[in-house]
Amino acid sequence: MDELVRSLPSPTLPGIHLPCLDTHKGWLFKWTNYLKGYQRRWFVLSNGLLSYYRTQAEMAHTCRGTIPMAAAHIEVGDTCHLMISSAGRSYHLKATSEGECQRWVSALQQAKVTATALIQHSEDDSGDEGPDAEEDDRALSQGVLKTLANKLDDLSTCNDLIGKHGAALQRSLSEVEELRGCANSVDKLKSVNERAALFRITSNAMINACRDFLDVAQSHSRRWQKVLQHEREQRHHLEETIEQLAKQHNSLETAWREKPTPYAGVERSCKGDDSEENDEFFDAMEDTPSFITLSTNAETQHKRSGSNQSMMSGGVPHDWTDHENDTPGSNHMQLRRARRSRIPDKPNYSLNLWSIMKNCIGKDLSKIPMPVNFNEPLSMLQRLTEDLEYSELLDRAARCDSSLEQMCLVAAFSVSSYSTTIHRTAKPFNPLLGETYELDRLEDYGYRSICEQVSHHPPAAAHHVISQRGWTLWQHITIDSKFRGKYVSVMPLGNIHLQFHSSGNHYVWSKVTSTVHNIIVGKLWIDQSGDIDIVNSTTKDTCHLKFSPYSYFCREAPRKVTGVVEDQEGTAHYILSGTWDEKMESAKIVNSSQGCGGSEGKQKTVYQTLQSKLLWKKYPLPDNAENMHYFSALALTLNEPEEGVAPTDSRLRPDQRLMEAGLWDEANTHKQRLEECQRLERKRREVQATQALQEGQEVEVYQPLWFEKRTDDSARESSYIYRGGYWEAKERQDWRQCPDIF
Repeated sequence: MDELVRSLPSPTLPGIHLPCLDTHKGWLFKWTNYLKGYQRRWFVLSNGLLSYYRTQAEMAHTCRGTIPMAAAHIEVGDTCHLMISSAGRSYHLKATSEGECQRWVSALQQAKVTATALIQHSEDDSGDEGPDAEEDDRALSQGVLKTLANKLDDLSTCNDLIGKHGAALQRSLSEVEELRGCANSVDKLKSVNERAALFRITSNAMINACRDFLDVAQSHSRRWQKVLQHEREQRHHLEETIEQLAKQHNSLETAWREKPTPYAGVERSCKGDDSEENDEFFDAMEDTPSFITLSTNAETQHKRSGSNQSMMSGGVPHDWTDHENDTPGSNHMQLRRARRSRIPDKPNYSLNLWSIMKNCIGKDLSKIPMPVNFNEPLSMLQRLTEDLEYSELLDRAARCDSSLEQMCLVAAFSVSSYSTTIHRTAKPFNPLLGETYELDRLEDYGYRSICEQVSHHPPAAAHHVISQRGWTLWQHITIDSKFRGKYVSVMPLGNIHLQFHSSGNHYVWSKVTSTVHNIIVGKLWIDQSGDIDIVNSTTKDTCHLKFSPYSYFCREAPRKVTGVVEDQEGTAHYILSGTWDEKMESAKIVNSSQGCGGSEGKQKTVYQTLQSKLLWKKYPLPDNAENMHYFSALALTLNEPEEGVAPTDSRLRPDQRLMEAGLWDEANTHKQRLEECQRLERKRREVQATQALQEGQEVEVYQPLWFEKRTDDSARESSYIYRGGYWEAKERQDWRQCPDIF
């Protein structure tokens, strides 16, 4: 009997082999009917399938039911109850305790997310497929075909066993007929019963294997039909495109041979005449205040006259790009202090991402220890400072007399901070409590920046920048990050404040959500989505920016950003457009009107504007950036060693320094040591707080060194504001109050 059980295929469906997916099993009570009520059953969750049996011994031969988790709906009820709905059928289950119920719910949700991600057939248009969707579909189809082949092998094995044990049962029945009335008839009857039991077990296994094969085939049949139809359409479209290109190539080649000189003249005239550039139209958007950009005759005359008159009252040149050539390689930059332009190349270490992330679904990633393999050699404080990559935008804004023109540059600055993230899918180091980072660029750019980690849970950082060129920026940012199965969402919470010294204009805005896609399979890619509302609390001017999320089905340019600048009366003055990874432009509105109704009866606002002006353009990445974590020119210098910084500065963090040098094993060792020391320090403070409460004393709350918590009565928000003293302490080199955190 044992030999037979070992030879039988498992009745549970292997399905698609999920990466590093653990099996979860245990007893649950399942509702059967009104007569028997809840009955105890043995449940096994494996490879995206929930199977149940009457006993653990039944796992060898009889499965009572299987629920695919990819299409299942999980509901949690009261008093340890949960319900799973799949394929029009509901399963009512009950756990023995609330803790056990929670463990099952977590395991079921994780299995559902993983199975859904590998199937790669999502009905929403969130764009999670990414650029590698076709390769993932191909790999998934190969996995299903392998599963079907395994099931065919199972059926073949069951067929052989049924034939073998059926023949043996027939022989035993014949022997019973011959030995009727003999003394050893009892032994023969036992043998017949045993062979009959073997035949029944084998038949049940055969039936289960047939059912599993049919389930797999049916569940993927519809998807294969859609994939086949999509491939046919793609092939037809490709054939049409190639045919058109061939015709165009043939006609161009013929025209060039017959009349080469006239075509060359036309080409030169097209390059020299810019009149066609003025006839540029943009379709109105449905989900935001719609606009159409037109060029006026006045603008055409202005452009053709070659006037160098500044459009901005602050003396900024006509195209708003007086610092456009401030690239790291420009001549005037070479006069500044020489800083490093490269770091050691990133080692090619492989690591199973899913083996780490599978236990993090729905959790805050800041609380989960991660190896440095997922990091880049910069801390979150340095990434926060990296927002100053295009600080010259604020320098230009400080010279503007018009608050509306100033708002355009502030909006461009808020967008520019995301341009460095397009290839940066690795996470920065979580700063230790009390960790600081300074960036002194008085000689280069006229500003000084100081950051401090003011809270550990939740992780929060305070940042203060003061510039000799007429502005001050400060922010208190808390990071909320969640792993959602297929993607990681990073949501910065808090406001950014910017004040200009001469005008007193005070701008406030917040950041959008960053999403890293393809966590389980495919190439990692990042997207920014959401809205930014910039408010000038002094003049009440506003700017609404919309970061359009990437969509696989959308025809618009990816990473698109649009916006409208309005005064306190709600009158629009500027249209902003561009992408968060490349550039932003503005166009001054000269007239507006109500256009024809859009979809769903919405009425469009049509804006007539002057020609667009370039506000900001991204600097090119340094050479070999792909091997240096895709760092920008500024990012390459952020971790450069400097003398005289505080002992809590991120540059002195050993694990980060070792990772930058390519010594990742040593970096992991130091990272674990630092995190353990921080946990022990936190426990020590918690014990002290508990003792203080028991003794009726005041609880000592952690106080940052360089920032203090203040409440803004007008905004009704509490944030950490720079209290001063850091740069004075650096000048004296007096760091006695700094803790030893490294």
